Amino acid sequence: MLRAGLGRRSRLCGGGLWRSPRPAAASGSASLRCPSALSGATASPRNGGGARGEGAPPAGASNVKPLDAVKILDLTRVLAGPFATMILGDLGAEVIKVERPGAGDDTRAWGPPFAGTESVYFLSVNRNKKSIAINMKDSKGAKLIRELAAVSDVFVENYVPGKLAEMGLGYEDIKKIAPHIVYCSITGYGQTGPMVQRGGYDSIAAAVSGLMHITGHEDGEPVRPGVAMTDLATGLYTYGAIMAGLLQRHKTGKGLHIDCNLLSSQVACLTHVAANYLNCKIEAKRWGTAHGSIVPYQAFKTKDGYIVVGAGNDQQFVTVCKILNLPEVSKDSRYKTNTLRVQNRKELIDILSTRFSEKATIEWLQLFEGSGVPYGPINNMQQVFSDPQSKMGSPPACTYFGLFLNSNGSRGLNLKDAPIQVH
Repeated sequence: MLRAGLGRRSRLCGGGLWRSPRPAAASGSASLRCPSALSGATASPRNGGGARGEGAPPAGASNVKPLDAVKILDLTRVLAGPFATMILGDLGAEVIKVERPGAGDDTRAWGPPFAGTESVYFLSVNRNKKSIAINMKDSKGAKLIRELAAVSDVFVENYVPGKLAEMGLGYEDIKKIAPHIVYCSITGYGQTGPMVQRGGYDSIAAAVSGLMHITGHEDGEPVRPGVAMTDLATGLYTYGAIMAGLLQRHKTGKGLHIDCNLLSSQVACLTHVAANYLNCKIEAKRWGTAHGSIVPYQAFKTKDGYIVVGAGNDQQFVTVCKILNLPEVSKDSRYKTNTLRVQNRKELIDILSTRFSEKATIEWLQLFEGSGVPYGPINNMQQVFSDPQSKMGSPPACTYFGLFLNSNGSRGLNLKDAPIQVH
């Protein structure tokens, strides 16, 4: 008998509560004991295939979460997929996370640090989920997945293309029993092409996509960003695509197959760097904290740390010069426009760097306050999480999904008239 393990609360190092799914014992039995939220669910979606729960709003609708009654069957592991499904869970969806018997998600072993026996990495992207362990290679286990898919709205997986089809769990297989399903595949390189059978990890996709080529000191080696931005960007694209898929299903009454992949997501995020090459054949380079097309727009070393200042237009540059007490620089014909400042970058940055080094960071922060020029210190983690803006906002339009305290003292995502709490 398969046991569905509900996520339990875990106390992290800092004392916050995060939901932690724990995989239940594996079983190949075809008898399924679903979580109570799945009990009585029907395989036929309402309203010709629209997301479940789309009827008249219930009493107390102001407290309804955006994705209440939407069921997500989550077969993803590591980061991109779990990040996407966590956001869906934060918005109220019921997420059933399927893990390997025994080991579970790979990231359960990624540490230290650990919070008790739990990997903090795993906890960071797997709150608001229920967890079950199923051996999908067993025919009975595959049958359980199909039964869950039949009563789910969304099916998310990140296996190498063709792998799930071998188990009878590919899109064409699931569509036969759940024509309403929004089926989302997350891969390294998509469903077609010469690289489709390669596994995909963030660092490799960041390298292949050119992100590492443009990241690092100007004269230094390529650098991996400090967090897995390719995975996270893919997770955000996935989340948005699933939301759009649910909306399309509501309009058409039909499910669909969504293809998200790391390489395409990161190439899309190259934005102006890619446009520079495609339109002007300008090869990209590394700029450190600076910007290839805006000057000044970078970090400057102070007496005791760093401050980042960005002058996105000519008036802001004049204001920067006024704060730095360099009126002659703002009047210099070499620096009158941003184009000229880019052309004369080195001379200008040398002047500004010398002046910034004369005061401590806090002094510069005080001088820039209220100026209208974007600025800020380079914070370490202790400074980030002790910053009043990070803690509270004023009030926040939204907080980072369950990490910061909202203005009402709860934890979670704030949506106007529909507060969501992680529980």
